[in-house]
Amino acid sequence: MADPSAQAPGSLTERRKARTQVEIAHRAAELFAAHGTGAVTAEDIATSAGIGLRTFYRYFRTKEEAVTPLLSAGVTDWLRDLAATPDDVPVAVALETSARRALSVPGPAGVDALRLTRDLLRAVPGDPALESVWFRVVQETEEALVDVLGTLMGPDADPLDVRMMAVAGNTAMRLAVATWAGTDTDTPGPRPADIAVRCIRTLTAGLGRPPTT
Repeated sequence: MADPSAQAPGSLTERRKARTQVEIAHRAAELFAAHGTGAVTAEDIATSAGIGLRTFYRYFRTKEEAVTPLLSAGVTDWLRDLAATPDDVPVAVALETSARRALSVPGPAGVDALRLTRDLLRAVPGDPALESVWFRVVQETEEALVDVLGTLMGPDADPLDVRMMAVAGNTAMRLAVATWAGTDTDTPGPRPADIAVRCIRTLTAGLGRPPTT
């Protein structure tokens, strides 16, 4: 997944803000993964990120919210890539292709970011505050997908089909990362991109077919 600060739009101030948020998110995720959220304070995260506590709270309301930029890091690039799909490519195929690109992260930085996300997701189950952050990211991604897929599927597409396609794509990506997060790091297993493609093919199998009577 790409670093969102690398392509952040807007003014120089906005780009600096985005980079700072990403840095805070990485430091928060590292601390949560290593010690658990209960043992980490907002001040710990701020210190690790090299900022003051007041600065931390200018960006995030709670320590758990600090990981949001990391959890949503690949979403913008994924949606941008999906939106650029040529008109003659079936939407289900476009979802597969874009998901594979989004979860195939060349270079050490991309690999490290995905591994850090995996470590963080292992801390999510059983932590209500982190679960809330994770579910909010998932919901916001689904709504953004509806917009992108609505354009790709055209004005005549059934809104329910658009929504189901968005649910399928979003669920596939969520399951891919969550399933990969639960695997043994010392045992080779399916890559997250392969899991996502498998899920997309299964979840979209009935979409686009004429209704039965």
